[in-house]
Amino acid sequence: MTHEMLVFGDSSHSPRKCPSTMILAHSMARAVVLVVEDEFLLRMRAVDMVEDAGYTAVEAVDADEAVAILESRSDIALLFTDIQMPGTMDGLELAQTVHSRWSPVKIILVSGRLKLTGIDLPLGSRFFGKPLQAEVMIAQMRSMIGHS
Repeated sequence: MTHEMLVFGDSSHSPRKCPSTMILAHSMARAVVLVVEDEFLLRMRAVDMVEDAGYTAVEAVDADEAVAILESRSDIALLFTDIQMPGTMDGLELAQTVHSRWSPVKIILVSGRLKLTGIDLPLGSRFFGKPLQAEVMIAQMRSMIGHS
């Protein structure tokens, strides 16, 4: 999308057209967060947190679907994943895969059953126990990928 400005010169008071800067579509786009959760209600709650933070949510029900999404898109800024879920890999394995294949993608892991230490997590990722506090999760997402 381009815009034209009308510029008034010093010597003539008639306007002339001047090209303006092109506005890039991606500069106005909201950051995209991939939410991976097999339980529908918990996934919807996570999506609400992502959207309340000002980001766009993309949903996956398991790690296999998440990998397919990551392979088909280049705009995922953050992976928000449960750890325990069905499929060929759990959320921790998904996080390790994402860290090695898509290193710029930030990672948040959550679980209601497991407690992880920093040694278990991919470098730079964060872990939170369920139940999740929306304010804490929104603040964490914003600190990891910025304000939308």
